Amino acid sequence: MDNHVTRLQYNDKEIILIGTAHVSQRSVQQVKEIIEHERPDAVCIELDQQRYLALIDTKQWNETEIFQIIKQKKAILLLINLIIAAFQKRLADNVGIMPGQEMVQAFISANIVGAKLVLIDRNIQVTFQRIWNSLGFIGKVKFLILIISSMLTSNKVSTTVIEDLKNQDTLAVVLQELNKQFPQLKQALIDERDQYMAQKIKTTPGNKIIVVVGAAHIPGIIKQIEFEHDLNRLNSIPSRKRWSKIIPWLIPLTIVGIIGYTLTRSLSLAAQQSLAWILWNGILSALGVALALGHPLTMLTAFIIAPISSINPFLTAGWLTGIVEASLQKPKVKDFMTLGDDVTSIRGFWKNKVSRILLVVVLTDIFSAIGTIIGSVDIIRIFLNNIYIKRGV
Repeated sequence: MDNHVTRLQYNDKEIILIGTAHVSQRSVQQVKEIIEHERPDAVCIELDQQRYLALIDTKQWNETEIFQIIKQKKAILLLINLIIAAFQKRLADNVGIMPGQEMVQAFISANIVGAKLVLIDRNIQVTFQRIWNSLGFIGKVKFLILIISSMLTSNKVSTTVIEDLKNQDTLAVVLQELNKQFPQLKQALIDERDQYMAQKIKTTPGNKIIVVVGAAHIPGIIKQIEFEHDLNRLNSIPSRKRWSKIIPWLIPLTIVGIIGYTLTRSLSLAAQQSLAWILWNGILSALGVALALGHPLTMLTAFIIAPISSINPFLTAGWLTGIVEASLQKPKVKDFMTLGDDVTSIRGFWKNKVSRILLVVVLTDIFSAIGTIIGSVDIIRIFLNNIYIKRGV
């Protein structure tokens, strides 16, 4: 067997690992030939339920509940999914094959030989949530900036990226720029998934099992299959550390405390601080909505709500502006039907009502955070220049 195929013996199971290139027609043919020749009891593929349905159902977006996405605060995750889908579409246009077709072939060939199909990858939302939770505030801002900037790049996919996909996981390639800046992301993106898939393979019923995964996962799976892994732990979303729960309250309480103390010394200065807080938060949040081409009433909502949500950790400006935008610009069936194609271009991303609503949510939150930082600095500046220093004198 060639260097992309590995045979393992684990207890009473014969496991055949096929390391595929995600943009290779040869990988598709190899998967077909090996499965139909070996006739395994089960075929494991590197997909979760969500990505599996996305491959076999091109109309998956039609049933998206945009209000539920916003209310559950999953707009960022859906936006990331859309950008990855756009990236894959551009790849298909450049190389003539949509990444993941070897997985589709595995599904077809498994049906032909009567093998059980097993989805062994971790839910993509869990992976993204664990990545998100591993980032600090600055990391999350960088993450969002990279995600937004990726939409502004050329539709042409570089030769280097195409070559990377011959040896790397699609998710890893899409997020490789972020991974360079935050090496710790490899834990959630690659290592944990290797552990997860290795455990799923071991528990797959049957004596002969074929596993179809990206070539980059083969070494990790071979290593991790010797160990036991807790799938419940790998599937869980780690709770935030205590300090990360305190900080969202500490900042607004500090700001309110400074304004409150200033009020005892000077009504006009306290009013000046409050105005600075309102204007920085309100104007920048409204600017975020404007950049997303949101409705004027959504901009007004952002201006009003951002100064309030910035001192209330239970609220986010993006959550509220997203609900308002979705109510004012209700997506139609055609918006969901054309979503997959629209997000492959900059114009389409802003034109489609679904992706525009997601942009409203994300850009409102980004600019609200910027407004909170600048507003806080301005309030402290007023306090130091007019209260603290004068008292010291």
